[in-house]
Amino acid sequence: MHFDLPDLRLFIHIAESPSLTQGARKAFLSPAAASARIKALENQLGSRLLYRDSRGVELTPAGQRLLQHARLIMRQVDYLKSEFTEYGTDAAGHIRIFANTTAVTEFLPEVLAGFLAERPGVTVDLQERLSRDIVRGVLDGAADLGIIAGPVQTPGLQVLHFSTDRLVLAVPLGHALARRQSVSFNDTLAYQHIGLHEGSTLLSFLREQVEKLGGNLALRIQVSSFEAICRMIEGGVGIGIIPESAARRHSRTMQLAILQLDEAWAVRERSMLVRELDALPGSVRALIDRLNQGV
Repeated sequence: MHFDLPDLRLFIHIAESPSLTQGARKAFLSPAAASARIKALENQLGSRLLYRDSRGVELTPAGQRLLQHARLIMRQVDYLKSEFTEYGTDAAGHIRIFANTTAVTEFLPEVLAGFLAERPGVTVDLQERLSRDIVRGVLDGAADLGIIAGPVQTPGLQVLHFSTDRLVLAVPLGHALARRQSVSFNDTLAYQHIGLHEGSTLLSFLREQVEKLGGNLALRIQVSSFEAICRMIEGGVGIGIIPESAARRHSRTMQLAILQLDEAWAVRERSMLVRELDALPGSVRALIDRLNQGV
């Protein structure tokens, strides 16, 4: 059985669109030519790969399996190209990162700024994802590197611990809780919270904890960053649970009281996920080394 790499890349484009027309455009093909190639691929495999209707396309079970293998194959091809570039083994390449909210909004921008400034041949695709999607993305080859916080099931992946943070409660000065040193999560549910946007890792995690308690998380407003949460808290809009690193930094310029959370899950171990460290291209390993130097 023979596979053409352009056909595999076309299939990935279509699967990720998900539209045959959009996938064809990314592969610089006409929809008719793309459809013919996918038909030929289906005939070769003896399996239907896509369900087609007026709304677009959807992967069949066979298509899901092919997508996983195709991503891994194309990532290995990209790795091979990066190892033989004129820039050297760690000075060029494309890195795909799936990371949680804290990583995307707090420490990765600063780390990546310095890293990319030193390596003009490196490009990065950084996407915020939920923990389960980060694990799946690295397993499937959709991401070279995953960054998560807290415990997570990672069968088949290498887990590289690189720092520790903890979740704390931030409240405005003068709040009823402001004089306390610590508080349980359940006690915070009596007050209105400021939360991150829908789809953020932290909000999803907190909702899981609320569900275990059988309580209700009263969200007064949802915003897009920890800085925005702190500004709302300072203004007396509500209270919020955020990483201690973010709380300490913003408390230097804002009037906030910071309380420890009396919960075992408040301590958040940050980890990097990879399929196989030694098989990664030099640029990814160099970024991992940078993160290991401390965040």
